[in-house]
Amino acid sequence: MKTLIKNSYILLTAGLLITSCKKFDDLNNDPLAASEEQVQIEYFINNSIIGTQMDPGVAERSFILYWKTAAHQHSVSGFATGGYDDGWTTEYYNQISGWLNSINSAIEIAPKKVEAGVSKPYDNNLVQVARIWRAYLMSEMSDNFGPIAVNAFQGVNPGFDSEKTVYYYIMDELKDAVSKIDISVVNPSGLDKLDAAYGYNYQKWKKYGNSLRMRLAMRLSEVDAVKAKSEFEAAAASENDLIITMDDAFQVQERDGWDPLAGVMSRTWNTQLISASLNNIYLGLGGVKTENQVADSLHSYIRPANWMGLKFANHFTTLTNDPSAGYWFDGLPYSIDPRAYKTFIIPGNFSDPNFTDNGTDSKTTKRNLMSANGETVVKEIEAKHTWNARVAGNWGTKGVMNQVVTFEGTMPRLSRKFRNHSMKRIFFAPWETYFLLAEANVRGWTTPVGGREAYEKGISLNFSYWGVSDFVADYLQSANYNRVGTSVRWDHTTEPPASYTMNFKDGYTGTDGVATVMYPKNDLYQNGNIKNDHLTKIITQKYLAHMPYLPLEAWNDKRRLGLPFFENPAVETQLVNMPALTQANYMTSRVQFFPQRVKYPSGLPNTNPAGYKQAVDYLGGSDAVLTPLWWAKKQ
Repeated sequence: MKTLIKNSYILLTAGLLITSCKKFDDLNNDPLAASEEQVQIEYFINNSIIGTQMDPGVAERSFILYWKTAAHQHSVSGFATGGYDDGWTTEYYNQISGWLNSINSAIEIAPKKVEAGVSKPYDNNLVQVARIWRAYLMSEMSDNFGPIAVNAFQGVNPGFDSEKTVYYYIMDELKDAVSKIDISVVNPSGLDKLDAAYGYNYQKWKKYGNSLRMRLAMRLSEVDAVKAKSEFEAAAASENDLIITMDDAFQVQERDGWDPLAGVMSRTWNTQLISASLNNIYLGLGGVKTENQVADSLHSYIRPANWMGLKFANHFTTLTNDPSAGYWFDGLPYSIDPRAYKTFIIPGNFSDPNFTDNGTDSKTTKRNLMSANGETVVKEIEAKHTWNARVAGNWGTKGVMNQVVTFEGTMPRLSRKFRNHSMKRIFFAPWETYFLLAEANVRGWTTPVGGREAYEKGISLNFSYWGVSDFVADYLQSANYNRVGTSVRWDHTTEPPASYTMNFKDGYTGTDGVATVMYPKNDLYQNGNIKNDHLTKIITQKYLAHMPYLPLEAWNDKRRLGLPFFENPAVETQLVNMPALTQANYMTSRVQFFPQRVKYPSGLPNTNPAGYKQAVDYLGGSDAVLTPLWWAKKQ
């Protein structure tokens, strides 16, 4: 019997052995010597898509501790301050190589099945689906590391290609694959069960291919504008050929267990506390009052609109450009984006069905501010029904003395529904389509809908997802600035004043005070002079909509545009892995102040020295976390 596959699972990707395609053993008997009758393209595709959901091991390290941290979707130092872990990186690198290995095998076996006379009428469509999925995986890998090997999985150590080469290849693949899908093909019964995203609905795969092409074209907007515009306009020619409803969204149902379908954010020890970046964007945005969002029993905790909180100068870092630095907010904000209370739970709000109950710590709301020697309680903090966010970084002795800001029970943390395996992991949602169209329109590109229409449609779709559509009409008309100086209303582009005043109390003495609060200066965008133009509004809303399932895309936009505003990590003590950030420049924004990429695994230089040298040469800098990618801002 003729053997179609002999060594598919003993391939080298950039020199690392890949052994992560376990499901094929069950589905195809012997994956190293499968016959014409046994090998099925759909098995490889299914294996790749399911694997990409990430088992809890790689999800905790890559999705949460790398991507969500880099995107400031929660408050964790580590990667946010330039740190990395080679073990985490190696595990992710090996696994994504395995997912690519599977999908590449799906593409390679198709002509062999034709040659053997055992192909099926739907095989051609499956190949095009595989090419679309391979394009996504290549973009994911490249957006993490930079240069990757386009021609991998051929049994030898591959050469690496520049990011430009990778992206041009992906664009060509998406264009060609979408054009070759035949939506008239009728699938046999049961085939749908081997596609966890779309059940092999070919029309939806075409929409995903076009929408993905739009996303990746926009990635090139700052370095290759002509190519970006051309690819984007071709992909976006017809609104109806894009992902424009949740029914078309690329998403995969999570389930309980320890396998790739387990909830990607389900590990209870990752508390995923709200970040200062998210909080500063949420606060005041849209002007929706807290009293209209929470139960009557919480109304007494709501503070006035001009209330800054309690100032604890000795226990809260001030060496950061976070406009909220130095204060503890002793209640609930007067107004806040209505998605905030859906995404994160209020500390001590035990009646909330989405309260994340992880045991005693999650229900303990009283913690202390201690003396320098740690022997005396300076102040007891009751965090029940309060709303605060911690800046990442090094808090020095203030961090040692502060038992509040890193404790689970005292801080808003990710909602239970994202922790219990009940949700669908989103890879592409309709609101992203509209935010991309809005940005393209602002750039002067040809789009099927106008900028304002697309922007408001994106917000409305995301509000529907969160179940807060009752607020959307008023939200879209709001001219209220959030704490970084951005409003919602499309035609409200008036820049905020340089500063404003807020009332506070000295947390130690109870003395009343008035603070002058500056809107932060984002030097990465328009030299820090613009906070409320159309592009800032679009990316602000896109950033909020990407929470929590698309942290990689949120990080990509930050690297590409410098938007939205991210506060710098605290530097009460110098950060070892971020030496450029100092106590002399922490009020400025620079690309050296947040992670730019993931380092290659340490094994790569030894197993594929030639490929590794190519990769570093294409990077144009050292193989380091703080080296920007080709399409990202450089300074």
